[in-house]
Amino acid sequence: MTQQQQVAYRIEKDSMGERRIPADAYYGIQTLRAIENFPISGIKPLPTYIDACLLIKKATAIANGALGCIPQELSNAIVQAADQILQGNLRDQFVVDIYQAGAGTSHHMNVNEVLANRALEILGDHKGNYQRLSPNDHVNYGQSTNDVIPTAIRIGALLALEQTLYPALSGAVAALDNKAQQFQDIVKSGRTHMQDAVPVRLGEGFRAWAQILLDHINRIERASEDLMVLGLGGSAAGTGLNTHPQYRQRVTQILSELVEQPLKRAEHLMAAMQSMAPFVNVSGSLRNLAQDCVKISHDLRLMDSGPKTGFKEIQLPPVQPGSSIMPGKYNPVMAEMTSMVCFQVMGYDSAIALAAQAGQLELNVMMPLIAYNLIHSIEILGNTIFALTKSCLEGITANRDRNLSYAEGSLALVTALNPHIGYLNAAAIAKESLETGKSLRQIVLERELMSPEELAKVLDLEKMSALPKFDA
Repeated sequence: MTQQQQVAYRIEKDSMGERRIPADAYYGIQTLRAIENFPISGIKPLPTYIDACLLIKKATAIANGALGCIPQELSNAIVQAADQILQGNLRDQFVVDIYQAGAGTSHHMNVNEVLANRALEILGDHKGNYQRLSPNDHVNYGQSTNDVIPTAIRIGALLALEQTLYPALSGAVAALDNKAQQFQDIVKSGRTHMQDAVPVRLGEGFRAWAQILLDHINRIERASEDLMVLGLGGSAAGTGLNTHPQYRQRVTQILSELVEQPLKRAEHLMAAMQSMAPFVNVSGSLRNLAQDCVKISHDLRLMDSGPKTGFKEIQLPPVQPGSSIMPGKYNPVMAEMTSMVCFQVMGYDSAIALAAQAGQLELNVMMPLIAYNLIHSIEILGNTIFALTKSCLEGITANRDRNLSYAEGSLALVTALNPHIGYLNAAAIAKESLETGKSLRQIVLERELMSPEELAKVLDLEKMSALPKFDA
């Protein structure tokens, strides 16, 4: 080659023949075949999913080394390789498209090969010398794609929840509680059916959103308990073929310590391998959260609408110019982004449900789709809620005068008169107010239906908008 550096290769062999692998690649022949077979989306595995697989491989290497299933020297090298990659090295070597071979065999072998080749280097050997340390015989000893991948989905989802979604939700709850306290004395018009309703406190609206998110944290935590039940050790079909009798207990204990979660062995390994119900359950709780986040984001947009022709009860922080043609326009972009992400999560949930019911006999081969959609849903929801909190919720201000004006002008105030003048009289007063523009107070006094003192007491906005106090 002229003016070009010659590319060096190594030769690797599998059951289908030989192939040339770039000499600097840590992946091997099975990964190469997957690269060639699946040029689908260009989307590579999520970092959290890679971490989950590495943690499983670390735990299995420790267990198999301690049990004498693989030489301790090889166990130590695999563990060291896993630790190095977990710390950020060789992350570009995980290259298989998320749409790949059923069950996730291609990604699984990608992990096995990268670990094997890095471990070989640690041992002072060269990449590809699988006679000394093999991706299949050593890194994957006593394992199968069929028990590793469902375990990786569980661990990946648990990691994503702890690292991303739970902190984001807790931050949003704190921000909403803070706004609730700031706005507690501001009275506004309630709205039902998008029509005027009885007055409410602006602060209580924010407190309600905080409670909604708290309830979702509890729902997701309950759903995630199923993720802690592992079928690891079932190997190919849930029978534990080619595993040490103590392996299942040992590897579960080690992995539990690595991820700091109370993991436990499944009662029936076949069941844990075949059923995707835990993932559907968690995904459903995410969809439920997404639906309420859409509602909250839409409420924020309505309440900030205007500034001249909308509600403009609150002001969302302007974070960027809102129009390429209309100067001075600022749009509720953080709330808009939130809805879009939530719609994507709902779509992922539908795909997970379809994939979960598509298993046959001893295996569900749609796990790569479930893995990506579930972990990605958790992470984009967490990132979205964090961004919404930081760039929107924390900086919201209230338009006190606009809120009070709407509250005082609402025809729904007539509701408070029902016990005193009757429903039909109250309806007639509301109709006259709408037709004439007179205030409710003026019409009631003109008709001599109540005394001024009694009317002032009944139409006390502060009292009307206060939440009831319940006995302890």
